[in-house]
Amino acid sequence: MKKKPIILGIESSCDETAVSIIKNRDVLSNIIIHQYIHKKYGGVVPELASRLHDRNIITAVNQAIDSAKIKKNQIDAVSFTLGPGLIGSLLVGASFAKSFSMGLEIPLLTVNHVQAHILVHFIKNANINNSYPKFPFLGLVISGGHTQIVKVNDFFQMEILGSTLDDSIGDTLDKVARILGFHYPGGPMIELFSKNGNCNKFVFSKPSVNGLNFSFSGFKSHVLQFVRKELKKNSFFIKQNLSDICASIQRIIAEILLEKVQKATLKTGIYRVALAGGVSANCEIRRMFISFAKENKKWEIFIPKKKYTTDNGAMIAITGLLKYEKNLFDSIHVSPYSKFKTF
Repeated sequence: MKKKPIILGIESSCDETAVSIIKNRDVLSNIIIHQYIHKKYGGVVPELASRLHDRNIITAVNQAIDSAKIKKNQIDAVSFTLGPGLIGSLLVGASFAKSFSMGLEIPLLTVNHVQAHILVHFIKNANINNSYPKFPFLGLVISGGHTQIVKVNDFFQMEILGSTLDDSIGDTLDKVARILGFHYPGGPMIELFSKNGNCNKFVFSKPSVNGLNFSFSGFKSHVLQFVRKELKKNSFFIKQNLSDICASIQRIIAEILLEKVQKATLKTGIYRVALAGGVSANCEIRRMFISFAKENKKWEIFIPKKKYTTDNGAMIAITGLLKYEKNLFDSIHVSPYSKFKTF
């Protein structure tokens, strides 16, 4: 009987030191060490992030191995995020992975961070359907750094159909949250306060962008201008209307995303849609996509369970496993990259 490989996955593209071990698409362990210190700076400080990765990575790897109840010499390959991301943070993960690979004399597997968010759906029972999406399908990647619609033909055959022309959806939510007085990260706070709000109370303009691309800078400016105008009339406007403002913002954001994906389904004739990335944890976005899919029987929707939405080692490990099965190994001489490249 053929041995089922055990893959170690290391994710260090931003401010989470994440390590996971996968066997046969089952997650044996999934460790995340968060860097809460960035909250006081209003955003991730790259140099500080890389220092903390350097401090945390050995701990995270040891915890992952212990939690998986295996020995390190049972690991068949190590996968790690090559990019995109913060270059200093990526270098920490890459250096450790290379050393681990050389020390155990096991193969090295590099992973594209955005691709891994999509392939998280191929972890066993990783999404709300507890099933794998069939190819081809459309991936909507919505996170702090990325907003993209991707046509997924196979595990490693992906084509970008649309991207943001300016801010990512996650960055937009954080910046809008700052306007409302929330600290970083602000996106989750908007979601929290929206739960008791009227999503139809305020209307914000939707950016007009041709094709399948996105733009959020105009939306962000509109919210800022609206709030400033209302504060001139009533200095307590935000405090008195916070829940309704948050709910209205979330509704517009969800509508923008859904409308673009609808266009993509009509253009491609593909009605299987998989959400991915940290912002796919947002309850209003999830609700709107699920509701639309129920009303439109052509649609089949896949949404990751919340523990697999944010940056995590499991998405790196599953991508590594899929590459391992296809013998797509990498050289020890590869170098991390900060900006997104083609898949």
